[in-house]
Amino acid sequence: MTEVNVVDASRPLAISRNRYTGTRILRRLPEGVEAKPYSLFQVKPLSPLIGAEISGIDLRNPLTAEVKNELHRALLEWKVLFFRNQEITSEQHIAFGRNWGELEVHPFLPEGDLPEIVRFTKGKTATSYENIWHNDVTFRQTPARASILRVSKTPPLGGDTLWADTAAVYDNLPDKIKERINGLTAIHDFTHVFGHQLNEEQLAYWQREYPVAEHPVVIKHPDTGRKTLFVNQDFTVKIVGLDEAESEELLQFLFQQIHIPEYQVRFKWEDNSIAFWDNFATQHYAVADYYPNVRIGERVAIVGKRPIGV
Repeated sequence: MTEVNVVDASRPLAISRNRYTGTRILRRLPEGVEAKPYSLFQVKPLSPLIGAEISGIDLRNPLTAEVKNELHRALLEWKVLFFRNQEITSEQHIAFGRNWGELEVHPFLPEGDLPEIVRFTKGKTATSYENIWHNDVTFRQTPARASILRVSKTPPLGGDTLWADTAAVYDNLPDKIKERINGLTAIHDFTHVFGHQLNEEQLAYWQREYPVAEHPVVIKHPDTGRKTLFVNQDFTVKIVGLDEAESEELLQFLFQQIHIPEYQVRFKWEDNSIAFWDNFATQHYAVADYYPNVRIGERVAIVGKRPIGV
């Protein structure tokens, strides 16, 4: 990797003017792990680093243990898996998610008859809160381990979603920044994202239910062991132990690294497409460019464990 104008990570940080050009480290797999073929379905990579389309599986049917295990290996390798032409019911969606564990109930998003399902219809207004890079529900003490989103109706144009590989983001940080952030923790809070829809009494209630969470800035991925950046623009509000200005400058620098295209894949939805992503290895961004057209979908998320620092 070529580094231009890399500055000392000691105070003051002065990192907002850093520029990086040249070759980037793009490791899809952990060091020492070799890619192996898949025998139970087809895998079509959508970028060299992250994102692959899976075919040859009908998700209306229960998974065998062998298929589930091979899908899990594909998820760890590609971080987000895509399926097309999957006209499944909400119950089948839930059943698919439960192959990976207990499903969470989101405290703030609308519930229907099935509490594990988050249903949405987007595009009726120009308002959006998902067009920002984020991991899901990191305001929880135990953020979602993975999420599975099915879009049943897509707009004629627009409405893509992007995912970024946060292990690759970490790999490409300057060594002095890595040394600075390894071992730090950060505060994650829902208030500025979901608090606006609550009155004062409701906000106080949910702040008691979900007090701010403190997570490592760099986590050890629970399956692969890779060092992975774990701060996001939606919920991360401060790095513990730094003053406000220093914390904000460092966070903004880290947030900016997610925007680098080499770490990303962009998925163009079709009706009845599914995305299944590793919430501890990626961040995502839902592009809000389709108003007044409509995008309809539903999501389940697998309950995770507390992130472990490096």
